[in-house]
Amino acid sequence: MTTLRAAVGLGVLGACALVLLTGCSTGPASGRAIATVTLPAAPVDEATRLLWLNRVSWGASTATEAQLTRRGLGPWMRDQLNPRSAVLPTAAQAQVDGMTISRTPVDQLAIALEAQRKAADALPDEDQKKAARQAYQQELNRLSREAQQRFVLRALYSPNQLQEQMTWFWMNHFNVNVRKDNLRALIGDYEDSAIRPHALGRFRDLLGATLRHPAMLRYLDNAQNAANRINENYARELMELHTLGVGSGYSQADVQELARVLTGLGVTLRATDEPAPRMRPALAEDYVRRGLFEFNPQRHDYGGKTLLGRPITGHGMAEVDEALDRLARAPATARFISRKLAVYFVADEPSQVLVDRMADTFTRSDGDIAATLATMFSSPEFSASLGHKFRDPVHYALAGVRLAYDDRVVTNTAPLIGWINRMGEPLYGHETPDGYPLTQSAWASAGQMTTRFEIARAIGANGAVLFRTDDGAPLERPTFPALAESGAVRAALPGLGADTRAALADARSPQDWNTFLLASPELMNR
Repeated sequence: MTTLRAAVGLGVLGACALVLLTGCSTGPASGRAIATVTLPAAPVDEATRLLWLNRVSWGASTATEAQLTRRGLGPWMRDQLNPRSAVLPTAAQAQVDGMTISRTPVDQLAIALEAQRKAADALPDEDQKKAARQAYQQELNRLSREAQQRFVLRALYSPNQLQEQMTWFWMNHFNVNVRKDNLRALIGDYEDSAIRPHALGRFRDLLGATLRHPAMLRYLDNAQNAANRINENYARELMELHTLGVGSGYSQADVQELARVLTGLGVTLRATDEPAPRMRPALAEDYVRRGLFEFNPQRHDYGGKTLLGRPITGHGMAEVDEALDRLARAPATARFISRKLAVYFVADEPSQVLVDRMADTFTRSDGDIAATLATMFSSPEFSASLGHKFRDPVHYALAGVRLAYDDRVVTNTAPLIGWINRMGEPLYGHETPDGYPLTQSAWASAGQMTTRFEIARAIGANGAVLFRTDDGAPLERPTFPALAESGAVRAALPGLGADTRAALADARSPQDWNTFLLASPELMNR
């Protein structure tokens, strides 16, 4: 058993010692060691528990605070780093189970939609063609909305809060935009099968899963990348945004060579029972199809290649895996990923010392994301940052609803999704592959703060819209949450600043009190 002990001068945690145990047993992800965080010294008080909840989860709530108290911070963090199958509340799970994206495999969806598109294009009557094309677009929009709704329900109610946070982080890191091509039909599966299962696993597995997903191959145009018709888009972003990072020493020649490695990786919308394309027997042995993913050797450049100063020795798809191995295990990737995680969880400008410690764990653990996070969570830098990381719009909206309505299940997610859109961070909506920025400067403009106040008012005075499934139906009474009665709010009140406490004391109604709390400077941070 390997034991890494870090004595933590943790500010809010006092002299607690944090012990990270690795290599002691096999975790939920096969082949991974369980990462366990234990705080055995001083007891953790209520205010500290809320600070951890606001950073590790999508926002403190009375129910989640009770779970943490019952388990203890160390065991709760172990559970978060090593998630088991999540059980959502019955009302939330029923909504998820009823979705098309939860019931129909993505290859069936995409193939059926392609047939619908072709049938619409073939209609001779222009009015009928217009209507059929409109119906096709509406179905794509509906599937995209389902993905947004499913994400929101899981973020609000999953007991695996860290996994949900990391799913969003990696969706942003491996960003695709739903407005391109048919990605609205693919985005739910991209999140559910390529990202979520690997969100706390090994980075190499996550990298490979995104590479093989049709959403990524379509978004970054690798479906058009073929021998003698090279498209460098995916190769460039794979190095610049997904692994090594800008300024890490790779060259334009490396981008070109990686693009050649990736030739032949694409998407097929042929029916699953159709035979493979006809080709020479020698090439046919290399053909691969899994669902919508296809490696077509007729489109692959089989010439010799050199990547990052070393030759590629594999053949066909093996070239791709060799290149991914090299990128995932490069020291530059360890530094780049570690810094981005630290920006997300600790500070807009994390210390190089912290990044180096995380990168060392990343390298030694062969890219184990949970182990890398555990090193970060054990750091004095992380503890000192609690309560000081500015919330981006998605974090702000979800945290407000979790605090206001605790574990009561939302039946209408549309207002919440609309609030996120109004703040400029629509789910799956960032157009460029770099994803949304994770720093305060991107989200703290005067206009943003005005919009946040309006959304605080919407939640604090008319949050009942989240439980109205019929737009024409009257709102339940009262229309506002009882925030002042929330256990999590009562625990947080002593830590609020004097200005916020004064504003709350001057509130003339429960609705105003709710609004002032949700719009307070303290609620802007996590």
